[in-house]
This record gives sequence, C-alpha cells and structure tokens, in this order.
Amino acid sequence: MAAQKQLFTVVYTSGMKAVIVGTAGHIDHGKSALVWRLTGTDPDRLEEEKRRGITIDIGFANLDLRAPSGEKLRLGFVDVPGHERFVRNMLAGIGGIDLVLLVIAADESVKPQTKEHFDICRLLSVQRGITILTKSDLVGAETLEVVRMEVAEYLRGSFLDPASAPIMAVSSKTGDGLDDLKRELARLAGEVPAKDASAAFRLPIDRVFAMKGFGTVVTGTLVSGNVRKDDELDVHPNGKRLRVRGVQVHGTAAEQAIAGQRTALNLVGAETSELARGMMLTEPGLFRPTRRVSVKLSLLPSAKPLRDGSRVHLHVFTAETVAEVQLLGEKHLEPGQFGLARLKLDDSLLLLPGDRFIVRQFSPVITIGGGIVLDASEPIRHRNRALDSLPHGLVSGHDSMPAPIVSKATDTPSVANNLVPGHGFSRAESAPTLDQRERIQHSPKAVERLTFLQTLDKSDAQGVLLARVERRGPVGLSLADAARETGWLRLRVESVAADLLTAKKMLRLGNILISAATVAKLRTAAQNTIAAFHKTNPLVAGISREELREKLGVGPEVYRVVEDLLVRDKQLVLAGELVHATGQGVVLRDEEAASKKQIEAAFASAGLKVPPLKDVLASLPIDKVRAQKIVTLLLRDRVLVKVGDELVFHRDALDGLRKLIVAQKSKAPKMNVVAFKDLIGVTRKYAIPLLEYLDRERVTRRVGDERVIL
Repeated sequence: MAAQKQLFTVVYTSGMKAVIVGTAGHIDHGKSALVWRLTGTDPDRLEEEKRRGITIDIGFANLDLRAPSGEKLRLGFVDVPGHERFVRNMLAGIGGIDLVLLVIAADESVKPQTKEHFDICRLLSVQRGITILTKSDLVGAETLEVVRMEVAEYLRGSFLDPASAPIMAVSSKTGDGLDDLKRELARLAGEVPAKDASAAFRLPIDRVFAMKGFGTVVTGTLVSGNVRKDDELDVHPNGKRLRVRGVQVHGTAAEQAIAGQRTALNLVGAETSELARGMMLTEPGLFRPTRRVSVKLSLLPSAKPLRDGSRVHLHVFTAETVAEVQLLGEKHLEPGQFGLARLKLDDSLLLLPGDRFIVRQFSPVITIGGGIVLDASEPIRHRNRALDSLPHGLVSGHDSMPAPIVSKATDTPSVANNLVPGHGFSRAESAPTLDQRERIQHSPKAVERLTFLQTLDKSDAQGVLLARVERRGPVGLSLADAARETGWLRLRVESVAADLLTAKKMLRLGNILISAATVAKLRTAAQNTIAAFHKTNPLVAGISREELREKLGVGPEVYRVVEDLLVRDKQLVLAGELVHATGQGVVLRDEEAASKKQIEAAFASAGLKVPPLKDVLASLPIDKVRAQKIVTLLLRDRVLVKVGDELVFHRDALDGLRKLIVAQKSKAPKMNVVAFKDLIGVTRKYAIPLLEYLDRERVTRRVGDERVIL
C-alpha cells in the first residue's frame, strides 16, 4: 500500500496554475530518470518496475515553478512506459496532457517507439513540447551535434519543429542542462491556456485503489469542469451513482479540483472491484455512454490501407475497446488520408464531440491513426411519412451531393506537415469519385449522416446546434438533450440558442428547440396533406385537426405553431375542429347536388314524423358512401340535426317544436311524456328522443317523470 501512496507527496498551494506534462519516447531513453531528477519523485511506483528497471505503467510526480510573468505553476508529470508491449498503458496516460517532453537518448537517436509515441502526440493534437536529448554525458560534442541535426530533420514541420520548439541536451546523471530545462518548462507552461473549469465535469479514471481508513480512491487528470466534496457523480458506463467523500489535488485535501489538475477522489458508493481504469466520472444525469460514434479519422502515412468494416483497437483518454470502422462513402482509407467514419464499439464509452482518440491495428497491434469525435449521440430514427413524402432536396435542405468525403494529405515525409493546428487534419481535399457518388445515392440515410457530420466538422457553435436541432426534425431537441449531445452546460446551450432565435433560424417551445427549416417543411407537408384530403374527399368540408396532427407526426405544441402560421398567412381556415385550405369548399357533381336537395326535402316535408335515414339514402341515385357524406354536410351546416342514433330532423321542424313548447308554458308549465305525445302527435319512438333534445337545448328540464318548461 505504501507504493499506492506515492501520488500524495506534494502539498498543493491554492492559486497555482495546473499544467500536465507528459513524457514520450523509446524504452530506456531515460524518461523516468529525467522526471526523478526534475521533481525528486521516482515515478516508477510498482515493485516490478523497480526490480526490472523499466517503466510498465504510468507514474506521476509534481514540480512547482514560477513563470517568467511571476505566475505560480504546478506541473503534474505523467511518466509513460516506452516499451512497445506497454503502449496501451502509455495511451492511458498521454490523453489530456498540456505539453510533452519527447525524450531521445543521445547515444541512440530516434528509435521505433520514439516514432510511435510522437505519432500519437500529433494525432492527439498536442500543441506544445520540448525535445530532450538525454544521456548527453555518454557522447561527445560532435556526436551530440549530429544527433541534434538528425532529430531536427525528423521533427521539421511538426509542432516540435526546432524553429519554434527547443531541442535541449541534458544528463540526469550529472545534472547538466536541468536548470535550463526547468526555465524552458516554466516559460512554456506559462503559455498553456487554462482549461475550462466552467464546462461539464469529466474525470477519466486511470487508477483505482483502496486506502486504509479512507476506502475507495480513484485518480485521473481532470479534463473539464470542477468537482467538490459531497458532490454526486455518475460513473460510466455502468451508470452507478457515487458521492465524493474527499478531494485531493497534488497530495493534500482540497475543497475542489478544477480542470487541468491531477485529482484524487475518495468515493462512497462503490467498491474497488466495481471501478476500473477507462471508466469516466461525470455530473449526475447529464450524459449517457454509447456504442455508436461518428468521427473524423486520420490514417498515418506509415499505415496500411484501412478497409471498410475493419476492426481496430480504440483508445480514448484512459479507455480502450475494440471498434468496427464503417467508412462513409469509401471502401477503404489510404495511408495519409482522412475521412469520415462511424465506429461500432464492443463496449460502451462516455464520449463527447471534440474528444481525441487513437486507433491501433487489430493484429499486429501498432498505431495506425487517430482522430476526433464529431457525434456520440445518434438518435433512434423514427420515420415521418409526411416529411418523407416531400422531395429529397426540400427535406434535407440540400439539392446537390455532399462535399468531398475523403481527403488526401499532401506528399510529405511526415504526417505532421499535413496537420492543421488545433485539428490534426489536412486542409487539402479531393472530389468524391463516381463510385462514391453512386453508392451514396443508393443510400439516402448515408447521405443524411454524411452531410450532418460535414456540417459538424466545419461549423461554429451556432451551426453545430442548428444541425443537431434539424437532425431531430419535427420532434425537436430538448435543452437537456442538446447539452448531452454537445457536452455544453445548459447556460451555453441557451446562449447559443438565443442567437439562433434572434436570427429566426430556430423556434423554442418551452424546453424544446425546433428549426425554422423543419417548421417550413411541416407547413409544406400540412398543405400537401390537406390538398390530398380535399382531392380524395370532395364532399367533406375539411380534415379534422387531430387527424392532420397525427398525419404530420408531431406533438400538440409543434402542431399549434404550424397551424397558427398557416392561418396567419391565410393558407388555412379553421372551422371548429375541422381545417380546410383557403378558398376550398365542397364540390358537388350534378347527381350529388340533386341528392342533397332530395334529402333536405324529405326531412323538411316530414316535419316531426321523419322517415328512417337509411330509407331516404336508399332512394338516392348515388352510392351509399357519397350519400352519407352529403348527410354529414347537411349536419355540419345545421340544415339537419341529429337527435338520436337513428333520428334526424330538419332544423325548421325543430325550430317549430321549440316555439310550440314555449307557447305551451302559459297553459301548463309542466308536462309528462303522454301530454307531449298528444301535443305534437308523435309516437313514443319520437317523443323520448325529442324530449331529451329539448332538455339538452335548455327548453325543458326533467324533474322525475315530468318536464318543466323553462
């Protein structure tokens, strides 16, 4: 257990800027010795490491410096193993570093793991670093200069190009060059921008252990946000809810840890057996793990072509899993190229847009590329028949093919020359081939996904949020889901959404965001649906509002917006619970118009002794379906009034009945069924439904077996 406590050795002083420094380089080039001489802490904490004299797992140490500006700095070193068998451990430690020390032994120069570690740093878009020529005491000045020139040529064009990043010779044995290295570290660390402590909290776990008297402890580099004592956290991918009993930052108890700091958390709610390296701690209820992730993938020039459907080892922060690569629009990815892809993961991981990753060949296991996560929240696709029926260009907003799918890097010896600062990918692009276009055209879903990813890759915050809202179509995107998909806090989501609302590119319905483009499509779909209804139902005044909403496949709030806009623009008319297109009325053919007159005359002449409706319809020269629709029209216009299930009366007959009953009040304010029958001369078959009608119309009120005339 003593070895486990070595992390907690340096007292943290508040107000210090935290900077994470990672080592990289070939085995036995002196990475751990360098860290030990700089910090006074041996990063090799395992007994096996000390016995074998090699680094097996990641180790940690700290160094306090002062920047040239006078700012206090706390450098947290992450020392990684250099042996090719332990690259997976190296990858668990290198994610989240602010600057790298590329360690190259002066007596060996650049070796295989030097190259692989350097490729990994570039693929992870590390922006700052120092190249260290260690063991300078073992070579003469002439040899040292030759090695310096070899290394300079190898690094040219990269983020460690000697024109902007120093190459420094040191000796961990004699101490030569260490003071100069510390000064350069202080200068470089002072330039590192502070991480966003106001972003959503995420801590990738790199160590899990039990400490006597405390219980479960996890450590990691806090990549974003902050955490305090007594905070509740979710651990992914298992979703277990935990509570923070205590926080340590660089070795001493603290009220909180902020982004960029090496952090240890004492947790309540889980045993060490339930936690492991690769898991992620987050704010509770904010994020969900996924097994589907869309990425921008870059292949190293030294790699073999990557075929669609290939399985690779995926490394993100401290996590590792196997993934199947589904290339979008391509059968394979050539060395030095980059393109868009969808990864199907064997294990669920908590990933967010902007997360960097490394891919390694499935077998033999070597680093072949890396990239950036574009989307990790692919929603379940629900068909919307109303929108699907619209022309493709109207639905997607794009009439032409998407922009190029795969881009090829320029021909240079090093992939570093092709990497765009902050992105790690080339600006050079080439047009999609005919084969690409043909295959994409046969898969509208692939076109939709490809266009969406290209938008995410090239857009600012407003463009990203708008694309995500548009992807949800008529369902809309809730503010909570927007935060979950983007990794932004709720306040930032609302701020970006407010700009889009002002620009009239989006609508907000409570906590739901829906794009103006989607509303426009729904308007078109509603008009098409109503027009189709009128065409197939010429004898029906309009479609019911609820039926229209269901055909559009939207909720009540979205429907009301669409309906209000159509009514406002005088493209739709409301008629009670029906809606119809402006200027659209019932169109009757000659035989239908004649039948309508015949129905009305039959009931008008019958008075209160009406014939059965079915008998009237049977006498018409049109079919039963059309006859029933004409009756519906007459009922809607209140020419006929339905009194019972089988009884229909002309409105004039009922108006006459109402006047008769009101006049009867002066003679007898009450009447029973028998008196009513005698008064109007009908049988009980008609009398009971007519009395109930008068009750509903508030002409009479039933009291026992009698009716009181009101």
